Amino acid sequence: MSVLVIDDEERLRRSLCAFLEDMDYEPLEAANGRQGLEVLGANLPHVEAAIVDLNMPVMDGYAFLARARELAPDLPTIVLSGVGLVEDAIRAMRAGAWDFITKPLYDFGILQLTLDKVLERARLLRENRAYQQRLECMVGERTAEIERTRRQIIQRLSRAAEYKDNETGMHVIRVGEISALLGRALGLPQDRCDMLRQCAPLHDVGKIGIPDKILLKPGALDAGEWDLMRRHCAFGCELLGPLDRDEARASCASYMLPRGDDGNPFLALARMLALLHHERWDGTGYPFGLRGDDVPLEARIVALVDVYDALRSERPYKSCFTREECRDTILAGSGTQFDPDVVRAFQDNLDAIEGIRERWAG
Repeated sequence: MSVLVIDDEERLRRSLCAFLEDMDYEPLEAANGRQGLEVLGANLPHVEAAIVDLNMPVMDGYAFLARARELAPDLPTIVLSGVGLVEDAIRAMRAGAWDFITKPLYDFGILQLTLDKVLERARLLRENRAYQQRLECMVGERTAEIERTRRQIIQRLSRAAEYKDNETGMHVIRVGEISALLGRALGLPQDRCDMLRQCAPLHDVGKIGIPDKILLKPGALDAGEWDLMRRHCAFGCELLGPLDRDEARASCASYMLPRGDDGNPFLALARMLALLHHERWDGTGYPFGLRGDDVPLEARIVALVDVYDALRSERPYKSCFTREECRDTILAGSGTQFDPDVVRAFQDNLDAIEGIRERWAG
């Protein structure tokens, strides 16, 4: 363990070094602040403490303390000075000194006691920092575990509805991946695209509330069946909303973004997508008939992706469309069913979109 002694009085410096050797420390010495910084820099991180005078040539103790605090913020420093004024002691402490001893030093036991005290303080600070780091690591691991669990629950919840008319459940995964791709193409921030990837699969979670005889009907739905089918948007919003049924229903009854998400932006996005993914650019969609930019961009994206992937997939009530047939259908809906900007992003990224379909086939 090394202790750095900085003092322009050679006899005192040598006496201090001899005393430190008797205490089983390895003394390092310097005649002024500049030399002290050079010795300190050459021996980091082995220097455990520094004893420094204030009045020295070339560089005084105040300047050393300020520079040493930048070089080694946790280095315990003891000022040993004959200045003896309270103002100077306060100035030294503000510059970074840990303790102050006045000259002349008649009792080296005072130095030993002071050195033990600052080294113990430094040890406690290191242990506290290590504890904080371990605690932060544990919190980070726990947070990551909760996040993994949340994502798994979301994936299983989103697949629960999809399994009712698509036994592989891959449609919801593709919707999430393709939606995130289009979100990036349309300039959404990366964190919002990541949220969209996770939330988009929940867009049809309300299908859980639709009877199988309607959801899997091979023929056309009658007016009453269509009315019930359209309610899956509200069902999904309510399912992801407050636990109180009446509060959940009330929070999804307005065209405004659904409330009751407890300030959780992830849940807010998931509920909005469930509620608004069947709105159309021209205002003829449901459940509220929103028009144009009144429909949030993420919902406009999911609206297109949901239709595209559904057309490209075989279902009990229809056969699979070709890539060209799907592309033509999407292009034909530009400005009516779909946002023209989203359609352009779709067309520009069709190869990548088809790549996602191949990766998540089924």
